[in-house]
Amino acid sequence: MLTDFSYPDRAQKSLGLVSGTPDYTPISGFESPEVAARTFAYSADGRLYAYALPTVVRIFQAEGAQLIQELPLPNIVDLSFSPRGTYLSTWERHAKLDDGAQHKNLRIFSVSTAEELIAFTQKSHDGWQIQYTISESHAVRLVSSEIQVFRPAEWSKGIADKLKVEGATSVSLSPGLNPSVAVFVAEKKGAPASIKVYGLSTLGAAPTCQKTFFKADRAQIKWNTLGTQVLIMTQTEVDNSNKSYYGETGLYLLSAAGNFDCRVTLDKEGPIHDFAWSPNSKEFGVVYGYMPAKTMLFDQRVRSLHDFGPGPHNFLSFNPQGRLVIVAGFGNLAGKLNIYDRRTLSKVATIDAPNTSHCEWSPDGRFIMTATLSPRLRVDNGIKIWHCTGPLIHVQNTEELYQTSWRPTSVDSVPAFPAQIPPAPPASESVKTLQESTQKPAAPKPAGAYRPPGARGLATPAIFKREDEGGLPTNGTGTPPRYRTPVPGAPGYNNNGAGSPYGGNGNSNGRRSVPGAPPPGSAPADGDKKNRKKKPKKEEGEGQQQQDGGRRGKKSAGPSGLSTPVVPDASDAAPEPATGPATVEPEQLAAAVGELGLDPVAKKARNLNKKLKAIEELKDKQKRGERLEATQLKKIEGEAEIRKELTALGVTA
Repeated sequence: MLTDFSYPDRAQKSLGLVSGTPDYTPISGFESPEVAARTFAYSADGRLYAYALPTVVRIFQAEGAQLIQELPLPNIVDLSFSPRGTYLSTWERHAKLDDGAQHKNLRIFSVSTAEELIAFTQKSHDGWQIQYTISESHAVRLVSSEIQVFRPAEWSKGIADKLKVEGATSVSLSPGLNPSVAVFVAEKKGAPASIKVYGLSTLGAAPTCQKTFFKADRAQIKWNTLGTQVLIMTQTEVDNSNKSYYGETGLYLLSAAGNFDCRVTLDKEGPIHDFAWSPNSKEFGVVYGYMPAKTMLFDQRVRSLHDFGPGPHNFLSFNPQGRLVIVAGFGNLAGKLNIYDRRTLSKVATIDAPNTSHCEWSPDGRFIMTATLSPRLRVDNGIKIWHCTGPLIHVQNTEELYQTSWRPTSVDSVPAFPAQIPPAPPASESVKTLQESTQKPAAPKPAGAYRPPGARGLATPAIFKREDEGGLPTNGTGTPPRYRTPVPGAPGYNNNGAGSPYGGNGNSNGRRSVPGAPPPGSAPADGDKKNRKKKPKKEEGEGQQQQDGGRRGKKSAGPSGLSTPVVPDASDAAPEPATGPATVEPEQLAAAVGELGLDPVAKKARNLNKKLKAIEELKDKQKRGERLEATQLKKIEGEAEIRKELTALGVTA
């Protein structure tokens, strides 16, 4: 029985394989590639492991990480194994070839011989995988509106069977020994959408089960483990009622034998967030409704079995043994996982895993992997392993983590889930280190009084201090009296007393007193009358004096809204010093010029070296197999000319 479940982690600059409980250490036989991997994949039985580099695809025995095959395939974006690991499918982005031929970007190889068996043109990345029966006796793919069936043992003979279904947009092959094919036809031009189920061995006959419905632009199809029943969640692009941003949803259940079909009636308005079959194929769960969403368990006849209650949830997952259930909320929700025992329907544990973008049960159903991946989030990326009873077992922080998953293992190959939920094993060293760091929080910075930017870096004026620190009393208000604006109708609005910032003689009538100005209501002096007359136009050289005179002649508005001319006393005004350009010593000027590096020869050499550095980076990309544009190739060709120019300048590159 297998008890150590490893997992790979693919980041921007690394690819690794990590062993499971209790060590969680890198697998010794695996060598991380020198360049970044684009994707990885396991076979369904966990026996094989493959990853794609920019110029090559490598296939390993998962146990021991022993290299089996190396396929020289550039620009591979995605990989997929057949159920038994006999065939490997690769997909690359579709491109127009120079000779005008069709680019066959979906290719199938034999894992044992590395021979290319067949290739297809598949423009869309969505639904690109070839679907196999569990025995690999048949393979199915949808081309336009035609379902094509192949016999993998005889790829060279081409299509073995086909079925034309007008308007078909997606197809799903069931598991089990008697496979069926579910075909979805979207709603179009007023015609209703439909789902049809055909027997794979009798593809040309009438469908064994079908159902039509409206409000369905696309569908998500999920078969139960036995392949006897199928759930279809339909969705529209737009919600005509304007109640949901994501469109309207519906859920339907069909039997492959044709003896049962119905719509799953949900008693709360809102979208369907998630749905999942139990591994026993006899019941399924649905998360639906506006937040807080409702989570309900149904049997295979759509009879409600249990209501988990409302909550911020949008995710549902059974463990491989069907004993435990996760009900969680990810994405823009808090990331809280509630774990329930299916037998007793009681809550086992609650886990807080914020920012989770990937959640998965381990093959033995005892551990849960949560991961924060890029580009969903580019900070705090990493993997956390939890026990089903709640404790954190392992933490791995990885910068820009793109992909991770458990190594698949058959349920028959792992120990049976015990009747009593087992206790958690000891945590790894990474968790102990994390706990020690969180137990020693950094000393908090002393929080002083707030200072505006103009008062920072100086001795705090009393006006900005709290009263208990020697500041001015505020009389229970947040602003000191000298900064408070009088309110019309309040006491003292038009009769400010002594000490008020709006006048100190008690007779200012609400006007602000200006130092040097005559009291309000008094006759201006003879000199002031002359200053108030229109002055003749000044010469150009007196522009600075004219500006100063203009500033002195402005009016100041008091709190009552009246204007008082601001006329300073001529006897008190001191002449302003003349301003002019500051003189700079010759030594200071020479030093500044030397620091700026204005030597034309050195400046040109620096620019040429920058160009050489950019060319070296382009050459490194070319070595890694990346495709360069014509302008980038032209830059590389100009390297010799740049080096000649540097030599002419007497600089060694």
